[in-house]
Amino acid sequence: MGWRTVVISSRVKLELKLNYLVIRGEVEKKIFLDEIDVLMIENTSVSLTCSLLHALLERKINVIFCDNKRLPYASLVSLYGSYDASDMMRKQIAWSEYNKKLIWTEIVKEKILNQSGLLAHYGFDESSKKLINYTEEIHFGDETNREGHAAKVYFNTLFGNAFSRGQETKINAGLNYGYQIILSCVARDIVSNGFLTSLGIFHSNTFNYFNLASDLMEPFRPIVDQFVLQMPLGEENELTSEDKQFILKMLETTVYIDNSKRNLLDAIMIYTRCALDAICNGDVSDLRFFRYEF
Repeated sequence: MGWRTVVISSRVKLELKLNYLVIRGEVEKKIFLDEIDVLMIENTSVSLTCSLLHALLERKINVIFCDNKRLPYASLVSLYGSYDASDMMRKQIAWSEYNKKLIWTEIVKEKILNQSGLLAHYGFDESSKKLINYTEEIHFGDETNREGHAAKVYFNTLFGNAFSRGQETKINAGLNYGYQIILSCVARDIVSNGFLTSLGIFHSNTFNYFNLASDLMEPFRPIVDQFVLQMPLGEENELTSEDKQFILKMLETTVYIDNSKRNLLDAIMIYTRCALDAICNGDVSDLRFFRYEF
């Protein structure tokens, strides 16, 4: 598995040559494919070859395509990411409602704890304690929607009472950008383990191809939030290239998971695999959540 995040921002042609990504522009560059973990194509004028696409999929490199506003729009996902994909899909279709609610409860609890940790880091002790109280009130499957209550307190504390996720602001642009990056990484690892991204344990939107990735990514959101908080804010509502580069650095963040230090990309891979095992087995002890010092 690679470690490099490669961003293509200018109009170039991407090709495959002897296991290298060849970038043909004003200056030709080569990057060994096995070094790449994420390839983001920001410019809609980029052209690339089918042989390169095949090699990227074969190595399970996360390829993210952006729209004409240079925001993540689509992710390249293989139909079969594992030799036992059909077996895993049958297991996924047979997941019991009990198992799904059991693991969703733990995911929600972990997400709120991470939100509480970020609030405490910035000195919002009262709101942080309120979120911890919410984790103690979570019912099976979060039937009383403690996640929603926690989100309202959390975002209003971080960004002010007037803040809304529906506003066209630079903060929301940054959050959406970062969340889409995490979503694509989780989706890649779901497929790599042989499962379908569309069949979730809580999210069930008919038009969302990434329902399961939307479920599993939840505990990672506060890391995105912290990076967005650290962005310089101006009058513009759109992200600059520097803003995007800064947010992408979150993938290199060091976290603790499974008794070892890992970068965020590795942590996502470990967590996703273990979360899928936990849902299949109905055993919360299979879960491996990351720890991060905000």
